[in-house]
Amino acid sequence: MKLLDDHIVLLLRRNLQPTLTYWAAFFSFGLCMSFLGPTILDLRCQTRSSLDQITWVFFSQQLFLLVGSCLGGLFKKTLCSSLSALFSSTLIISLMFAAIPLCGNVVLLSVAVAVVGCAMGVIDTIANLQLVNLYHRDSAVFLQALHFFIGVGALISPLVVDPFLDENNCTLSAGWSSSSPSDPDSELFGSNSSDITASPDNYQYSDYITDELLITRVSYAFWIMALINLPVPAAVLALMYNQRLLPCFSHSPRLLDSSAQRGHPVDNHGVGSLFACCNPNNLRGRPATFFILHALGGAILFITDGIIGSYAGFVYIYAVSPPVLMANKVAGGLSSAFWASVTMGRLIFICVSIRYTAPKLLTFSLMGVVVVQLLLLIFYESPAFLFIGTCLVGLCISSVFPSLLAFTEDILNYKGCATTVLVASASTGEMVLQLLVGYLIHNHGSYTFLLSCTISLFIGLCLFLLFLYVQHFHNNVGSSKNIPLEGMATTGKP
Repeated sequence: MKLLDDHIVLLLRRNLQPTLTYWAAFFSFGLCMSFLGPTILDLRCQTRSSLDQITWVFFSQQLFLLVGSCLGGLFKKTLCSSLSALFSSTLIISLMFAAIPLCGNVVLLSVAVAVVGCAMGVIDTIANLQLVNLYHRDSAVFLQALHFFIGVGALISPLVVDPFLDENNCTLSAGWSSSSPSDPDSELFGSNSSDITASPDNYQYSDYITDELLITRVSYAFWIMALINLPVPAAVLALMYNQRLLPCFSHSPRLLDSSAQRGHPVDNHGVGSLFACCNPNNLRGRPATFFILHALGGAILFITDGIIGSYAGFVYIYAVSPPVLMANKVAGGLSSAFWASVTMGRLIFICVSIRYTAPKLLTFSLMGVVVVQLLLLIFYESPAFLFIGTCLVGLCISSVFPSLLAFTEDILNYKGCATTVLVASASTGEMVLQLLVGYLIHNHGSYTFLLSCTISLFIGLCLFLLFLYVQHFHNNVGSSKNIPLEGMATTGKP
């Protein structure tokens, strides 16, 4: 049995260089997604900030990821502008990785991470947009592969970071002293924080600490990741050279014209920005199910992508706090395990998506991740099951975004704003849920991490079942009344 049919292979060969370039850009995206989780306590030491303050760095990244996703639509008009934005964004990521170790306070760190987030958003929009335009109804497989490369980048990032993590989260070596019982950050670990050995929240800064003492070993990891990412802007530059889009060549054709010249008809209504989707002229005459599908799809990805971001960001903090109390080095492996399972899941679903329909894959994924979260709540004290559950969560949730994106676009015949709405919703979910989960952990203890994830995912499963119910009515409306979706637009998102 062939894993890929001849039609898919032929499409890939026809668009090999641009497809590989967009996949490589999403590798950069993945590098940026997972570096904060395992390094958050070292960065807290570097910036001399509290856990509550450093949590805002997550918010900064996700807020500007959403901004970047919206701005990405501004570069859609020509292939030259699209690839120029992609080149600039991937290069900025390397520059910001090199600059992060030089940020001496949480404000500078937030600014650097915000710039990274904005670059991620532009990559997000352009890469998804290009693949949907190139492959249309065959885009599901290529979107799965696109998000597989997010997993590859997100897996490599914690592996690079892990050897440079300080065993004591840099607190002892930097000259921290034991904190008083009134230290507000000790609430993270509950009332038994006095039993924790070398916990980052059991120490406060002494007056004599200097900036030099707060430079952490994890700085080397950021510089290594900056170098690892450099081939990606080089690949984008090579594509621009091959398409004769560099300034020394003639001006590029419009994106839609150049795509058509390569044998891929592109729908003029399928490309646009988030703002074009809100044009009242484009929304007149739509059935109610049209709006409900967009809202439900966005809500599902708001939750699932928010959980991915929250899990990657806070599973390390949950693991080193009571009742699990893992060693720092061991807990650092959780982020790698999570992203390894996400990567493996997306690799598996590349092949599985050819054989099974998106509704079946989504039902399996969402039901599976809810069951795993319930088991994690039951065995919340077990370090071994935390590793097993982390891998299963990553495996189950890995394909939700690309599957739902392809499924929703297919329902709306690739003429709606599905990609734009889903990308914006997913980015918003990553931003809001990370902030919410961080707040709950800080104020109510680490156990709220698992509880909030479980409740959110159960709501997501219920919303998907409602999505399937509404889709049935939408299909009936579409079969009885064919409504042209003119002027609508898509941009794209992992």
